[in-house]
Amino acid sequence: MDAMTKMWVSLVGIGLMAVSAVLITVARAKTKGFLRFVLSLAAFCLLIVGFIFGLISIV
Repeated sequence: MDAMTKMWVSLVGIGLMAVSAVLITVARAKTKGFLRFVLSLAAFCLLIVGFIFGLISIV
């Protein structure tokens, strides 16, 4: 993998983690019940995918 591809993969990973942080903040501050669970689950999934992208950019 060349340097430019690693850079873009890394930026996507960082972006996914940022979206995850915003989503979990909104879920905890503004929602209740089932919607809160769904948004938290989506945020967790985005965090895991962002982490995987970060690992890919390192290797």
